[in-house]
Amino acid sequence: MATDGGFVSKTTLFLVGFIAFITFPAEADVRKYQFDIQVRNVSRLCHAKPIVTVNGRFPGPTLYAREGDRVIINVTNHAKYNMSIHWHGLKQYRNGWADGPAYITQCPIQTGNSYAYDFNVTGQRGTLWWHAHILWLRATVYGAIVIMPKPGTPFPFPKPNMEQIVVLGEWWHKDVEEIVKQGTNMGLPPNMSDAHTINGKPGPLFPCSEKHTFAMEVESGKTYLLRIVNAALNDELFFAIAGHNMTVVEVDAVYTKPFVTQAILIAPGQTTNVLVRADRSPGRYFMAARPFMDAPLPVDNKTATGIFQYKGIPNTVLPTLPQLPAPNDTDFALSYNKNLKSLNSANFPANVPLKVDRKLFYTVGFGKDPCPTCVNGTRILASLNNISFVMPEIGLLQAHYFNTTGVFRTDFPDKPPKPFNYTGAPLTANLGTAHGTRLSKIAFNSTVELVLQDTNLLTVESHPFHLHGYNFFVVGTGIGNFDPVKDPAKYNLVDPVERNTVGVPTGGWTAIRFRADNPGVWFMHCHLELHTGWGLKMAFVVEDGKGADQSILPPPKDLPPC
Repeated sequence: MATDGGFVSKTTLFLVGFIAFITFPAEADVRKYQFDIQVRNVSRLCHAKPIVTVNGRFPGPTLYAREGDRVIINVTNHAKYNMSIHWHGLKQYRNGWADGPAYITQCPIQTGNSYAYDFNVTGQRGTLWWHAHILWLRATVYGAIVIMPKPGTPFPFPKPNMEQIVVLGEWWHKDVEEIVKQGTNMGLPPNMSDAHTINGKPGPLFPCSEKHTFAMEVESGKTYLLRIVNAALNDELFFAIAGHNMTVVEVDAVYTKPFVTQAILIAPGQTTNVLVRADRSPGRYFMAARPFMDAPLPVDNKTATGIFQYKGIPNTVLPTLPQLPAPNDTDFALSYNKNLKSLNSANFPANVPLKVDRKLFYTVGFGKDPCPTCVNGTRILASLNNISFVMPEIGLLQAHYFNTTGVFRTDFPDKPPKPFNYTGAPLTANLGTAHGTRLSKIAFNSTVELVLQDTNLLTVESHPFHLHGYNFFVVGTGIGNFDPVKDPAKYNLVDPVERNTVGVPTGGWTAIRFRADNPGVWFMHCHLELHTGWGLKMAFVVEDGKGADQSILPPPKDLPPC
């Protein structure tokens, strides 16, 4: 919240709100929010345009809850677009109806209508986020979620003096939906963003940014908890604060073994909590974010900046810039991710599945479809196991719950149709990619290992994959082709990082494990909006268990119709 007169924002409002929140009585366990989806004119970088917002705010409001709370968010859609909102990282046990991805767990909320997302926050605490889950509307419709531990439960790290939410995003000068439409019609990727943002503001390295710079005021000797969210649509980002180290203590609302780093790497969909001590000579220091891209693809490589400003320092002092890793620094990316480990303490154990019931191997690839009206006569598509996902016209969860036939098949293959040298020379031939709404059926409470393998179909590229309804353990990762004989021997089955969104490295693989104990239909997709739109997605149907509390809850009465 930068003040209009300049760069500095006081943390007073935030602290007052936060203190009011933490002094709620313990029994205040139902939190109600009203989200009005409204179009507002917003100006950035000398350009004004109408954008879709929540309650007229960009980024949208932060949701606060406590572990164990029930949360009800009534969403009323006043915009011309259909809308649905996903509460990213919340497990929604038996309650996929509140998960939010359009045409997967619900039909979207149509203009003039409302839907109340009603869910319990069970066994989770930390930083998550919410965003639109239809079209590219999450370009502006997003915000943070802060889940406090149960009363009397301390953090497993030194208590910070204050907190700050830092949401990283992207900004386009033009209407994002129009840009996407234009790209689709031409069969090309849409124009990349014009800037990155920190809390909706690009910062002073861009024109017309006097009012559009986020700043946080800090006091010498105090420790700050930064809750960092990557809400960008298509870029993994490095983030650093000039002159200051950060201690990573949590990712995706799961505590980690603390480690010190000068920069973090955060993929779209991920969250990271860091402790920062204001222990440098009082001054003004830039916090900065810019993309990591180690594949030969164009990105908006301009650096977004905010200001870490010591109290009493005048705005005339020029801030210093941090040393961010080079945009293609693969070594930093791999070593940073290797440092992420579960806390695995008595209070926060890492319950890694050691026995695996079902092994899945999914290749991630690109392809081309004929398109006579497109620029090159082809349109790019993306696939898992050579299947490009086709979105249905009614929610998959409804179709599953009510046994509606003809909406989807449950024959998604456990492995690619034919093996090849996945990361060898680029393969440009069309592999006859299939199109279909095909899901994978998983037995309740079975343990699953999924290896996601990048391929050099057209090009290699990194992909952050998000699994709805679950956290998973990242037991292994590597560059090149996964070796089913040698690589599992190197898995970390003791304290692997637990999260809901994981990067598959460029030209490499990642192995995850989870227990399928949440019945329903759960989306899994690349969190780069570009790739999701091209079909890089699928869903799991997790069957009901035999117990009374092991089946999908009935749908709410106000579930939006199709």
